[in-house]
Amino acid sequence: MNSVEAKIEQAAQVLIHMREVTALTGAGISTPSGIPDFRSPGSGLWEFVDPFNVATIFAFRQDPQAFYDWVRPLVDTILNAEPNPAHYALADLGKMGVLKAIVTQNIDGLHQRAQSRLVYEVHGNLRQATCIRCYASAPAESLIQAFMQSGQIPRCAGCGGVMKPDVILFGEQLPARIFIAAQQAARECEAMVVAGSSLEVAPAGDLPLLTKANGGKLIFVNLSPTHLDEMADVVIRADVAKALPLLVQAVRRIHEMR
Repeated sequence: MNSVEAKIEQAAQVLIHMREVTALTGAGISTPSGIPDFRSPGSGLWEFVDPFNVATIFAFRQDPQAFYDWVRPLVDTILNAEPNPAHYALADLGKMGVLKAIVTQNIDGLHQRAQSRLVYEVHGNLRQATCIRCYASAPAESLIQAFMQSGQIPRCAGCGGVMKPDVILFGEQLPARIFIAAQQAARECEAMVVAGSSLEVAPAGDLPLLTKANGGKLIFVNLSPTHLDEMADVVIRADVAKALPLLVQAVRRIHEMR
């Protein structure tokens, strides 16, 4: 048994004894679906663009066209992406009664498409859009389709103001109700599985601290190290799309042996 296999077995032994498990996922869980993360050399979204020029709420209000020009290829990628084995593995853990909730930093909706049931999207989503002038809300699908075809900024049907997708930009507060629920899930869970998150973006990246402070176990599944690795109970350094399905298999095998 190699080191990754041993770590997966160790993680499965932890999960099999837990009744409340929460997962925290970041951009790394969706990179196998073709969606780029933010910091990877050569492919990260911030490699050639300063996020403070296009992805702050201040920059959006000043120059929404710059934001939409930058986000257009990303939206196209997200709309054409499919859930990968990591998404389906977490959904399987949910169906098995092991995983209660997923807290995700992603806006792509792939967890829901993989049939995960309880997903807290702490950085928002692309399903809705809100006018920055009158705050009217509307389904984003038709707005996004029109924008993808024309490249023109989506406008509010009521007042003509700029419509902003309900994704959280730098300088914006996280959606309070959703983040409070995510914090509660982190506090109450007996174990948290962190998958594909660098844990560098606060406050979502601090949620494992709540789990640990309340006596919970931490299982990290990442290709790259994080600054919280030393407090984790199990660190699996592997591709999430390969490691998480193997973790499901190990949990299922232990279940069947009991």
